[in-house]
Amino acid sequence: MDVLRESQWVLWVAGALVLGLLELTSLDFVFAMLVAGALAAAVLAALGLGFGWQVAAFSVVSLVGLVLVRPAIKRWAVRSNPDVPTNADALPGRRALTLTAVDDRSGQVKLAGETWSARSADRSATIPADTDVVVVRIEGATAVVSPDPAAPPASPPRSEHP
Repeated sequence: MDVLRESQWVLWVAGALVLGLLELTSLDFVFAMLVAGALAAAVLAALGLGFGWQVAAFSVVSLVGLVLVRPAIKRWAVRSNPDVPTNADALPGRRALTLTAVDDRSGQVKLAGETWSARSADRSATIPADTDVVVVRIEGATAVVSPDPAAPPASPPRSEHP
């Protein structure tokens, strides 16, 4: 029993490590508060206090962490990491250029430096090649586009006869 009493702090630290690994998978700060409680219990065990004191320290520190500290940390994390759309979620609203005529069934656009298959958001409209468009949404690997209202109107072709 003496060996167990002397090594209790090691068990608390091992528990804290396991809880820390669980926190890395959840990133919800619940297990982080339990880690703090386990480390507080490890300190009391290293000082030679009894198991009852260790459990009390674990409980109090974990509970205070969950009730008072965790909400503040979560607010900070949300504020410092706003949801930034990435990949296809970031494409609606971006401008593109039609490479071919785009209708309700087919077409191609140059979007974010890549060639995308495209179709017109207005099923009755055909958008000519070399037209500025705006991505309305992404459906699978197809960009649904509409003419860019901010683009200057296309000038009519010049007549070769004076």
